[in-house]
Amino acid sequence: MSGEIVAVGVVLILILAAYWSFVIFPKQRDFKKHNNYVRTLRVGDEVITYGGIIGTISRMDQESGVAWVKVAENVELKMITAALTRPYEPDEVAANAAIGVEESVTPTTNRA
Repeated sequence: MSGEIVAVGVVLILILAAYWSFVIFPKQRDFKKHNNYVRTLRVGDEVITYGGIIGTISRMDQESGVAWVKVAENVELKMITAALTRPYEPDEVAANAAIGVEESVTPTTNRA
């Protein structure tokens, strides 16, 4: 009877360790990486937000975690810095867009 309890305990510990390794740890690593990225942002950097908006940082308040992003002439968006996902690199965005187009476009045959 006690051997079964130990076996169940070991299995539960293994399941928890696997869950930690495959779910929790990668999320923590990504969170730290994103926080480090946000700390390196400066006024004038071009960024992409979680919503896909591309703009240039015009002001930042690191203490409150707020950034003002200029998206057009006389248009600034006030947003939390956590919403700034990555730098805007036109070549990378174009390459990613091309991959999506190439995969979705298939040649059609003329059916008579």
